[in-house]
Amino acid sequence: MPDLALFDFDGTLTTRETFPDFMRYAVARPRLLAGSVLLAPVVFGYRRGWIGGNPTRASIVQVGLRGVEAARVHALGATFARDILPGVLRPDAMARLAWHRERGDRVIVVSGGLDAYLLPWCEAQGVELACSVLAERNGRITGYAGAQCVGDEKVRRVHALCDRTTYAAIHAYGDTHEDHAMLAMAHHKTYRGHALA
Repeated sequence: MPDLALFDFDGTLTTRETFPDFMRYAVARPRLLAGSVLLAPVVFGYRRGWIGGNPTRASIVQVGLRGVEAARVHALGATFARDILPGVLRPDAMARLAWHRERGDRVIVVSGGLDAYLLPWCEAQGVELACSVLAERNGRITGYAGAQCVGDEKVRRVHALCDRTTYAAIHAYGDTHEDHAMLAMAHHKTYRGHALA
């Protein structure tokens, strides 16, 4: 039987968080400037630990992308995946992903990042994806579709995609507290590049 390999994206496969990079890339400059002022108290609260990651990201998406044409956001996501993401990938982590793929393991990127840029990137890599999804109505972005793919939601997404009992072993790779639940379900855990017992 093949193994199952679960990779967080930001900070695990990449050298930094890509969600802020994408928002700066995709949001029109006037809106970006206005949003930086409007969201300053939220960002300050997040950095001080007063506001959690989920409400912070939800606020950023609302201010930055709500009402924007979905087709434009996804087109920018595809360009971002092609032109920007290769410059922030960790060679060692990408080598590990390739090792799993080449030995026939099932590889799933499980990320709180957005589908707009992660889906085209994962398709290009030949791996599966479970991530936070942007909702749209009448062709325009409205916010997040359902729960953000962090914490316990990562485990729920994995369970929705596959029966973990059908794999010889599960490998999980993460770098923050939002990955702890996913790491807990694995036989082989790697946190910030180091194997855990």
